[in-house]
Amino acid sequence: MTNLNTRLFLFFDVYVLLLTLPASSPMIHAAIPSFRSLREALRDAKPSSGFPFGEGLTAERLKALREAPHFQEYLREVRAEAQRAHTEPIPALPYSLWRLYETAGSRIEYERPYFARRGRLPGLVLVSVIDATDEHLALIQDSIWAICDEVTWCVPAHAQDNRLPIEERVDLFAAETAHALAETLTLLGGRLEKAVNERTRREIERRIFKPLFNDAVHFHWESTPTNWSAVCAGAVGMAALLLETNRERLAGMMDRCCSAMECFLEGFGADGGCAEGVGYWQYGFGYYVYFAEMLHEFTRGKIDLLSGEKIRNIANFPAGMSLSGGNFVNFSDGVMRMEIATGLISRLSARLGVAVPESPRVPSFHFDHCYRWPHVTRNLFWTNPALLGKLTPPGTFVFDDLGWVLDRRTLNGVPIGFSARGGHNAEPHNQNDLGHFILHAGGDSLLVDLGAGVYTRDYFGPNRYNLIHNGSEGHSVPLIDGQPQKAGRQFEAKILARETRADGIDFKLDLTKAYAVPNLKRLERTFRWTHSAAKASLELTDSFDFNSAPRELQEVFISLVQPTLERGKITWRGARGAVAMTFDPAQFTAACEAIPSHTHGHEPIVVQRVRLTTSQPSTQVIGKFTFEMLA
Repeated sequence: MTNLNTRLFLFFDVYVLLLTLPASSPMIHAAIPSFRSLREALRDAKPSSGFPFGEGLTAERLKALREAPHFQEYLREVRAEAQRAHTEPIPALPYSLWRLYETAGSRIEYERPYFARRGRLPGLVLVSVIDATDEHLALIQDSIWAICDEVTWCVPAHAQDNRLPIEERVDLFAAETAHALAETLTLLGGRLEKAVNERTRREIERRIFKPLFNDAVHFHWESTPTNWSAVCAGAVGMAALLLETNRERLAGMMDRCCSAMECFLEGFGADGGCAEGVGYWQYGFGYYVYFAEMLHEFTRGKIDLLSGEKIRNIANFPAGMSLSGGNFVNFSDGVMRMEIATGLISRLSARLGVAVPESPRVPSFHFDHCYRWPHVTRNLFWTNPALLGKLTPPGTFVFDDLGWVLDRRTLNGVPIGFSARGGHNAEPHNQNDLGHFILHAGGDSLLVDLGAGVYTRDYFGPNRYNLIHNGSEGHSVPLIDGQPQKAGRQFEAKILARETRADGIDFKLDLTKAYAVPNLKRLERTFRWTHSAAKASLELTDSFDFNSAPRELQEVFISLVQPTLERGKITWRGARGAVAMTFDPAQFTAACEAIPSHTHGHEPIVVQRVRLTTSQPSTQVIGKFTFEMLA
């Protein structure tokens, strides 16, 4: 059964979460160059002396970075990380931790020390560069050597492809490791000993370049329209631009990477919306941008992967999904509250002139538990301080290809927001949540999307939709005869109406096909969101038609705030705002249950699930619920 479970996991992790594109979805080719264009641009390219950091890390620029007020906390954390490396050993990665994924389905025991090694390296390297010190070189070389000693650069959850030896399997983190090591060699130049330089180059060639570029058989992620294709191709592509000196081979490498990038872009509709959410937008499109900028600089602007309207729309996505206080709309396996990479959005603002989401400060050095090298370094080298602290402006944002809407406003000086979604239940990092919605007030999402849970083997296996974060019972959608929505492309929402008004949004969905309930003839969910300077409310109407009366019909509402239940009224109260829902107490009976769970980052939470149960369901049921925003 172990091998069967492994194969099932691989199937779900790689394929079930892929975006199934409708037949009419536009394909994008404009931003991706031909091999001929790549070859010509690379053959004649003479990168600047400051490559890959633009004007270079001159003494004047390093001094400015050291003294910049907005970097002081960040640099304090980086220096603390470097000093910690002098007192703590390099974390061990024993086989006993590796096999826990196979025996127990748990990832964290191996991944925690694995990523601690990845965090140790940029801490030491950045201090050595910014402070122009050789104090840490011995520890840097030991860290590099230890990473080169690892049996594989993959993590256990991704190392299931038996086509190649384990050390030649290229997953997200193996690709990221290659880029981190390549850029370390570039930054430190001749300061590292020859043996370390040579071994690092050999390991990147053996583990990454050879299996990827010398084999005509492609890795699965090269044809995956999700973050995998951009992250893997972007990280490996950047490593190749830094290390490969044979321009003919480099041209072939770039062609392979750009083909994967083209596949990544096929996962977006014309509206630029990312079905995987803002967190995975930052991950996937972030690596697309990091690679695009390095290729742009290498070729002195001859190759520009950031051209075109669709790229601009993708770049605008996080500003469109921003709420307030670092909160984002987090449908799918998203994260509700996150720090955005200010280096990334600064570069997009400078290159494309796009709007940026609220970013009060440069993110912490520890904001990404994986310590992805380009986030950590570009936050330092690219952040524009003029963009920090800007509040997210009010506005209405519609993503027709995704079937998502968002409207954010202020009420008595307090930021509020409403978002709802259509789509289908076979999207990447899918959750069965069609018709789900979010209400946000004063920095808190009170009617909430739980977002991603803890990643385990079960989380991406056949049990995925039995987990509260992923199944319908963890979302604010109906349950019909105890039946939740089902997973699969055929389970979809149809947009019946979507109208933006000066004072709000009307959004109507046909959810009939979201359920596999033979008795259900029709289910329509209507949202009417209305706002003014003094008040804001949401009217939610669910209209059901059945062939015969169902045995049970429930409306579910999800929060992380314990509600107050009164007759015909439920109130969820946050720090600076509240939501009060009224309903017909003669039609529905209310109850609340508290369910312990954990965030994606393993932090404990308590899910507050309200169930409104119809007392006497009939063949036609109309449920009306009014949510008043209080501030």
